[in-house]
Amino acid sequence: MTLLRRVSSSLPPVVQFANRPFHSLKLTGESPDSSTSPPLTHGIHVFHSPDEVGIVAKLSECIASRGGNILGADVFVPENKNVFYSRSEFIFDPVLWPREQMDEDFSKLSKMFKAMRSVVRVPDRDPKYKIAVLASKQDHCLADLLHGWQDRRLPVDITCVISNHDRGPNTHVIRFLERHGIPYHYLRTTKENKREEEILQLVQNTDFLVLARYMQLLSGNFLRSYGKDVINIHHGLLPSFKGGNPSKQAFDAGVKLIGATSHFVTEELDEGPIIEQMVERVSHRDNMRSFKQKSEDLEKQCLAKAIKSYCELRVLPYEVNKTVVF
Repeated sequence: MTLLRRVSSSLPPVVQFANRPFHSLKLTGESPDSSTSPPLTHGIHVFHSPDEVGIVAKLSECIASRGGNILGADVFVPENKNVFYSRSEFIFDPVLWPREQMDEDFSKLSKMFKAMRSVVRVPDRDPKYKIAVLASKQDHCLADLLHGWQDRRLPVDITCVISNHDRGPNTHVIRFLERHGIPYHYLRTTKENKREEEILQLVQNTDFLVLARYMQLLSGNFLRSYGKDVINIHHGLLPSFKGGNPSKQAFDAGVKLIGATSHFVTEELDEGPIIEQMVERVSHRDNMRSFKQKSEDLEKQCLAKAIKSYCELRVLPYEVNKTVVF
């Protein structure tokens, strides 16, 4: 029972920009080759506040009053709940609307509507999100993240990789990390010592953490001490197939659908707010190898999409254990 309204279709003045790179956009009416035409920059703003008449109008007015054009906007107002969510993408001239002024303008709106969250990001000018990746023995999610970072498909900087598995010096992952100057920290864990204090020291300067099949539970004390978001990925075979080798359990049971879930980490095991889920059909024609490969591919895709959505400010908290994902 939700209401989702897309308002981008009502904004024809910026249609001509849709298929052009943000950094090459020119002000309306100027020649594309004119040296006097300043490039326009892409901005994103998300807003979460109590619902009230006039919020969309004020957000639009704020952007338009500084010469910006809205490319698209999503608004979500749950039925029978006094809460408002929005995400806007816009283009603007950074000379006419300096970053400091932008922060001040949106801050005024936040105070006006008593917003719980108001975040603005300018991807081409703001620093990339700094993340640390935690992984265990399985390489598929970790390797995919590293290549996504290398290919610039993921808008992050990886500060380090932390693992409770000792990878050899000539493995693919270690060679990649050494080639790109990314530190690798092997911290052997036991039931009595999860090395959480050391992990906290290593991730102090990060914006969020990614668990790329890290097979250790993070305690509530760790999560409170870190104080920022932690994104996890796990197979979609839960809750029916738990424990060791869930893929074989599911394969032997003859399941027809497999999946992957990416979510925020909370103290409750695998029960944090969901960011992304993916599914794929399997059949009697799959053998154990193809079954496992499909499952791992889903995990890689699901985790990468969740990270990208998070960095693009598409994910907002909703109620106690849900998310709004624009």
